[in-house]
Amino acid sequence: MLSFLFSQMLPRDQAGDNLSSVVEFVLLGFSDLPNFQGLLFGIFFLIYLFILTGNGLLIIITRVDSVLQTPMYFFLANFSSLEIGYVSVTLPRILVSLSTQDRNISWLGCATQMCFSHMLGAAECFLLVVMAYDRYVAICNPLHYPLVMNHKKCIQLAVGAWLSGVPVQIGQTCQIFSLHFCNSNEINHFFCDIPPILKLACGDTFMHEIAVYIVAMLFVAVPFMLILTSYSKIISTILTLPTGRGWAKAFSTCSSHLLVVLLFFGSATITYLRPKSNQTAAIDKLLSLFYTIVTPMFNPMIYSLKNKDVIAALKRLLLKKIV
Repeated sequence: MLSFLFSQMLPRDQAGDNLSSVVEFVLLGFSDLPNFQGLLFGIFFLIYLFILTGNGLLIIITRVDSVLQTPMYFFLANFSSLEIGYVSVTLPRILVSLSTQDRNISWLGCATQMCFSHMLGAAECFLLVVMAYDRYVAICNPLHYPLVMNHKKCIQLAVGAWLSGVPVQIGQTCQIFSLHFCNSNEINHFFCDIPPILKLACGDTFMHEIAVYIVAMLFVAVPFMLILTSYSKIISTILTLPTGRGWAKAFSTCSSHLLVVLLFFGSATITYLRPKSNQTAAIDKLLSLFYTIVTPMFNPMIYSLKNKDVIAALKRLLLKKIV
């Protein structure tokens, strides 16, 4: 469906033929490090395996372990699924480029990659808001928690998060790829992202840049402010607890989520909301690595090493396999 939609947007020449000034792009990626292509391939391959294994294991144990059949772990399983999908949009293409040195990507492939990466990224933003809301209800209104976060409500919130960015990101992708690209076809990045693609466009892109900022505010800044609001209320509630043990228990359930939020939103905010004059290709790549690869890699470690329930569930799963 998306491929058909984007194919109808292929730029046409004055005669009306389906000929574009740019029919494919070149993802430069890490071509400025020619002596480290093999090393980079090995590193990214191991990272991809770790992400698939770690997040996949989190999904499995939250499904099969009865102790983890709670809203918090239901949303964690959804988040891990998103992480796998998000990384799989970009990392396999990076691995192919590093192994074959073929950095070409079709116009349609680039549009599809950008659309899916931003749809899944938007879904992550809103799912992190949902997870913060879940912790807010659990800590600030514990007596109403089973009623508020019932199974039907959890499914509705998860589906809403997954679908939240679909129409906007499809529209934004159509808008970006309706531009003419005549300056160059070399994207100085490791995947098709908005800032480096806009640099290739002909003419004035000011209105498109404004649209990008508005969408970034909607899908990055607003969710981040909602999460901060939830945690401000959580912290104020925790400080009213009578014992230090209560403080420790409450903080332990939130610290993992808060760390993921800071890693993901911090790098994404700097990438899409900082002034254009401060944007450089090297910094863009570094920041993109954080929210596209580093955060999904750390997600299983953050949620397992800091969570006694997850560690216990892993031990029970391993014992069953051994027995």
